[in-house]
Amino acid sequence: MKVFTKIDLFKEQGSFEGWVRRIIVNEALMALRKEGKMKFQDTDFGFEIGQVGDAFANLHVEELNKLIEGLPIGYKTVFNLYAIEGYSHQEIAEMLGIQEGTSKSQLSRARGLLQQKLNELHNEKSIR
Repeated sequence: MKVFTKIDLFKEQGSFEGWVRRIIVNEALMALRKEGKMKFQDTDFGFEIGQVGDAFANLHVEELNKLIEGLPIGYKTVFNLYAIEGYSHQEIAEMLGIQEGTSKSQLSRARGLLQQKLNELHNEKSIR
């Protein structure tokens, strides 16, 4: 609805799709903030990321989406903004009202948790 009500603000300086995506992302973030579900921890703690090779090669898109959806809300939000939408940590920090280091930490934790889940999934498939 916001796209239609604000269409007069589109200046044709970039792609229309990018402008619409930005509105959708901002509206989703505002809804998450309103619900009070966004929780972040300021830490510089990170996971060591290794290779998951075969586990990732045999992973279907639906399985990967399910793993991402299972992440805690803060991890999932930063992961989606960084890895899928292509925002920088600085942009994510500004959008979410957090420190850039928090964004990096949340991404690192999300990747670590996804790696752990991928390894578990790989082990389950190897046993079968």
